[in-house]
Amino acid sequence: MAIEESEFTSDAWSSRMMAEEIRSVHTRYLVAEEDGVVLGYAGLLCPRGAHEADVQTIAVLASARRRGTGRRLLRELLEEAARRGAREVFLEVRADNPGAQTLYRSEGFEEIGVRPAYYQPDGVDAIVMRAPLPQASEETA
Repeated sequence: MAIEESEFTSDAWSSRMMAEEIRSVHTRYLVAEEDGVVLGYAGLLCPRGAHEADVQTIAVLASARRRGTGRRLLRELLEEAARRGAREVFLEVRADNPGAQTLYRSEGFEEIGVRPAYYQPDGVDAIVMRAPLPQASEETA
């Protein structure tokens, strides 16, 4: 929870919310660590057989950013979504987080909408993004 609280100061999930997410059969959570230190984590909501998945969260310690940790976590989530049968992945990203937006665009996400004042209590807009996933027939072609 230390990363959650340090990286999402105004809209951090509670430990109860995080525990419920991790226990769900419809989610997959990953942790990135180095020498026993947790550098970040990421979560995906994707019921097996669903055609859509949603990146629930990606958090990387400020001291571990710009080293590929977030990109590796995101790619692993996308691979998991494809394994579960998803055809596309959605996410929301804070409008005031250009670093994350750049990462998502570089991995094939495009902006499809805005949710005004989505992040509370500070009222920051959410940019909604979507990325298509390759299907099995496309991967083998």
